[in-house]
Amino acid sequence: QLQASGGGLVQTGGSLRLSCVDPRRPSTNNGMGWFRQAPGKEREFVATISWRGDRTHYADSVKGRFTISRDNAKNTMYLQMNNLNPEDTAVYYCAASRYATSSSEVSHYVKWGQGTQVTVSS
Repeated sequence: QLQASGGGLVQTGGSLRLSCVDPRRPSTNNGMGWFRQAPGKEREFVATISWRGDRTHYADSVKGRFTISRDNAKNTMYLQMNNLNPEDTAVYYCAASRYATSSSEVSHYVKWGQGTQVTVSS
C-alpha cells in the first residue's frame, strides 16, 4: 500500500506538492503515476514517470502546470502542482506500475495509495 500526502485546500492560482511513499516494498524498479477522481467522474490519468525518472508524460489538462518527479533513494514520488484551478479539485491517487516504463493505462498499475484530497477554491 502506497501512502499519499500533501493535499489540502488552496485558492485558484495556488500550488501544492503531493508526495507518495512506498514504505513496505519500495517501487524503485517500477514506473509510477498519479491519477485523480472528482465526484461523479471516472478516475483519470494525471502524470507518470519511469523507474529511472528519465521519462515523464502528462495529461493535456495539466501539462505545463504539474511536474512529476521521484527520488528512489527515499522511495518517494512527487507531484508539484502549480497554477491550480477549481477543475483540479479531486482525490489524487498515486500508484506503482507492474512495468518499469511510464504509463497512462490504469490497468498497468498494481499498487495504489489511499488518496489525498485536493480542493481548489475559486
